[in-house]
Amino acid sequence: MRNAIRRVSTYGAAFSIVFFVSAATAQTAPTRFERQMAKITLGINGYGEFSADSSGTTYVPQTVAQVPSNTAGALGELRYEKSPLIGMQMNYGYARYTQNFTVNDTNGTPSGQLPFILGVQSKVTEFGLGYVAHGPKLFGLQPFGGAGVAALQYKPTAGGGEHLPEQVRAGFYYAIGLEESVFSEHFGLRVQFRQLFFGAPDFNQNYFATGARSMTTEPVAGFFVRF
Repeated sequence: MRNAIRRVSTYGAAFSIVFFVSAATAQTAPTRFERQMAKITLGINGYGEFSADSSGTTYVPQTVAQVPSNTAGALGELRYEKSPLIGMQMNYGYARYTQNFTVNDTNGTPSGQLPFILGVQSKVTEFGLGYVAHGPKLFGLQPFGGAGVAALQYKPTAGGGEHLPEQVRAGFYYAIGLEESVFSEHFGLRVQFRQLFFGAPDFNQNYFATGARSMTTEPVAGFFVRF
């Protein structure tokens, strides 16, 4: 009986060795294409958009106070991370909100047909390109930061856009945040804080054109997929 047990144990051990050796041999090194794909992540996020007020004087001259509404939007991010400190990122964002304009004379006192008040509802699409880098882990989470340039397309809506034309504004942004893979190395969660700086939209109307600058503050949360 003891001999039978010993034989079974010997055969089992031999089988285990052969199995693990075969499995290790069967594994192949990732191809060059697979290594490159592993450096790409696609992020899908939602964010709150809190826009700053702006004001200025037109050529007439008249004063214009511009108060955008706050809203929520969606942000897609496609990253290529060559190394922790070297990465590129493309952004696509979408939101919809209203630019509220109040036009007065230069001393702020209504005169004639002033004040002129108008709300322009528009769809806003962000196209961005920037740099992103990752630092050493902090409390088990992966910090990152980045900055880049953006083009903002303002497209007035059919119902609330006051029949105004589209306009594109150039800007730049920065972002800092934390991310971490969960469940597997191919899926993770991401939170970040973004600020975007740009020329306040005037929809190519002289009575809105002040040359003022504006900005948005965006808390962002979402997930990413690593290929």
